Amino acid sequence: MLLELDLPQYQADLRIKTEDGVRYIWDVIRAKWLILQPEEWVRQLLVLHLLAKADVNRNRIAIERGLQVNQLKKRTDILVFDRAMDPWLLVECKAPSVPLDERVFRQIATYNMPLQVPYLLVCNGPQAYCCHIDFEQQTFVFLPELPTYAVEGK
Repeated sequence: MLLELDLPQYQADLRIKTEDGVRYIWDVIRAKWLILQPEEWVRQLLVLHLLAKADVNRNRIAIERGLQVNQLKKRTDILVFDRAMDPWLLVECKAPSVPLDERVFRQIATYNMPLQVPYLLVCNGPQAYCCHIDFEQQTFVFLPELPTYAVEGK
């Protein structure tokens, strides 16, 4: 199910600057300027959405957190933790030109193997999909909207 996130509403809240012909975007979580790439634009819009609409505490959001998958070092785009600091939502961001196809879902599922996060979100800006994973039943279901932020922990 395609989610209706309306990320463009946060466009005016983005901080963008140009220095020596290079465009930068302000990362509100890591508090630093990053080169503005399409994927980073999507990530920053999504972070603003999580802070404003999903009521996620900024101290519960990790950007580009490292993890190891089958002897390979990888980085999560966004990882949201619940109050108990257990991983709650794993997000994979793509540039708007990248289709959210099976390859993208395989990537986030692979990243989730060591983490066992109950909610997965993939987003390329205009499109977003979220699913809930039931590890005991070994099933998943796509959700019509983002889940309510887990403030109590597991």
